[in-house]
Amino acid sequence: MRFVLVNTQASIDSMHASGKSSLVKTPWAQPLGLLYIAAVLEKQGHSVECVDLLAEDWSEEKVKGWLSSKDAVGLSVDSFGYPEAAKITRVMKQLDPDLPIVIGGPHCTFYPQKCLVDIPDADVSVEGEGEHAVVDIVEALQGRKQWGDIAGVRFRKGGVIKAGRPAEIITDLDALPFPARHLVSKYEYGRFGRGFLYTPRFTSLATTRGCPFRCRFCTRHVVGMDVFRQRSVGNVTAELSQIASEGFRSVMIVDDNFTTDASRVHSILDHIIAQGIDLEIVIQGSRVDTADEALYAKMRRAGVKAINFGIESGNQDVLDFYQKNITLEQIRWAVGLSHRMGFVTVGNFILGAPIETRAHIRRTMRFARSLPLDYASFTILRYSYHSDLWDEAFAAGKITSEECYSVMSDSRKGLGNFTEGELRSYERQALLNVYARPSYVARQLVRLVRTHDFSQMRILASSLTRL
Repeated sequence: MRFVLVNTQASIDSMHASGKSSLVKTPWAQPLGLLYIAAVLEKQGHSVECVDLLAEDWSEEKVKGWLSSKDAVGLSVDSFGYPEAAKITRVMKQLDPDLPIVIGGPHCTFYPQKCLVDIPDADVSVEGEGEHAVVDIVEALQGRKQWGDIAGVRFRKGGVIKAGRPAEIITDLDALPFPARHLVSKYEYGRFGRGFLYTPRFTSLATTRGCPFRCRFCTRHVVGMDVFRQRSVGNVTAELSQIASEGFRSVMIVDDNFTTDASRVHSILDHIIAQGIDLEIVIQGSRVDTADEALYAKMRRAGVKAINFGIESGNQDVLDFYQKNITLEQIRWAVGLSHRMGFVTVGNFILGAPIETRAHIRRTMRFARSLPLDYASFTILRYSYHSDLWDEAFAAGKITSEECYSVMSDSRKGLGNFTEGELRSYERQALLNVYARPSYVARQLVRLVRTHDFSQMRILASSLTRL
């Protein structure tokens, strides 16, 4: 069969000079989930085309081209971008009323029944991980399997939305083919603002799925998100070797917490060094309580360039409220060690916890300023669907089932102590507090002279112009 897979997921640009947030299209990273599905289909002998709407715009004429000689369409949808997915599928059905349209992604996992109401021209939805389900879906499209026998699907029958078998998680991640990155080779990834944050060509890699921790703000009570699974060391390094052989120069490891299992990380790094895999590596998620000098030294030898930390707050009581199970001293140690090792060090903070006062936010700003961070991001707390915070607020009647899966911590809804406008103001103040100071700019200039990494200065300039 011939498929076209379309990524319709939207990005959130949380801070503009206007103080308002909006949806933006930024070709930051390849749509790994869609590329896993594509790889499974190609392994089964099917023809696949991929379209990433974070990297290009769409029009009716383009849609017509995508559908030419195709047997079915798949769309990856999130809860911010589903209105656009609904528009696209409406155009598809107008062009070809008989073309099967299958949707998957976060929105379908969060709202497995409602997603087909939100996107009325879609025929089938997939809840959770889709690599196994897509094989059965192909058989159903070919008339060899009943829709009701497929795990994790919802489908239309006689004007009614019906459910297949309960969704299942994939336990053996090594059995999955590597993502079909060649299908999006026409796009450039790794852009941030006006330039590339890391060395082109850029891709991403997931070595685990799920998360073993229980932070109260994270979605976890949905299929697969609370079940931690790891790929084997050999499987990970084989994919890294393939990535290098395909001409990629940078790779971001997108695990929620890559360094959870220190012995496994040591083994992966040993293989990278022994095999001479030449890649610039970025660690998207690392806990501060796993920081270790020997581990970080080996990361440097293996090509790690940057580490992102989920710091969240400069207040111990807020960290405890979130159930982060880390301390301020651990944060200081990890960020300091990362800086001394020469990594580009990124700290992520959250503003607006329901227990936070103005004094809390001021302490977080001072704390962020005291750390030797190269970049800091400040986001407003959102009650994410089926996180502990969401479930508690829903039980208290502060959030309804009809709201977006991510609801801002706004005092007018009883979800925090500040209005959205006040939180936006604090967000901007926090960014200025870190970036708009001579000592920070001087430190970055020293890094520029030492590393000749002009991309970092372009990103800094882009960030400053948006404040």
